Amino acid sequence: MTLHSLPLFVRLAGRAVILVGTGEPADAKRRLLERAGAVIVGEDAEAAIAIVAIEDEADALAAVARLKARGLLVNAVDRPDHCDFTTPAIIDRAPVLVAIGTGGVSAGLAAALRQRLEALLPATLGMLAERLQAARPALRRRYPDGGERRRALGAALATGAPLDPLGGDADVDGWLAGDQARATGHVRIALTSTDPDDLTLRQARALANADRVLHHPGVPVAILDRARADAVRQAWHDAPTPQDGLTVELEMA
Repeated sequence: MTLHSLPLFVRLAGRAVILVGTGEPADAKRRLLERAGAVIVGEDAEAAIAIVAIEDEADALAAVARLKARGLLVNAVDRPDHCDFTTPAIIDRAPVLVAIGTGGVSAGLAAALRQRLEALLPATLGMLAERLQAARPALRRRYPDGGERRRALGAALATGAPLDPLGGDADVDGWLAGDQARATGHVRIALTSTDPDDLTLRQARALANADRVLHHPGVPVAILDRARADAVRQAWHDAPTPQDGLTVELEMA
């Protein structure tokens, strides 16, 4: 399935952003840009991105056209069909940021999801990220291979595992000292349902850690999408070539 948009995190501190418009929609975007450290400038200034928060339809579309003609990426408030990018609802657990987007079609839904997730994500999440960063040299020494390192982290961060992000204060150094190498190879999963919510915890973990996913006919896209976004996906064939890392083969039972 094609992604509607590619989520990106853009560092705006000290960078110019054009903001066009007045009233509460423009004020809300101004507060967001100021929080990100952006330098807010007018339409005639030099910048790479712009936000148009004008209520009048004709005036808004005219401003969007002028800015896009200059090669800028434009966000048109409440006009998703004219947006090159959208601004998500944000959960801040610095340095962890969780962004929830709907492609601009329902800011209310994104806000509601943010409120639900705020209650689930502990305040210690940022501390876990910082500990993982500090442990990066030791982690690279322990797992020189990038794929093996990713699988080890994936297993450690799973539900109920030593570094479960929702499990409170995690001992990263203690986990790394006692961790064992992750299994690789070929895992075959016979699916009993086309609903991704029916995946078992073991199956979901395998997909999340797979380097490649082989899929038989009938496996729905919704389940393939539960794999990592950058995992290799290919249709199954009679004699798949053995490869390094973890391969997950999916078929309907």
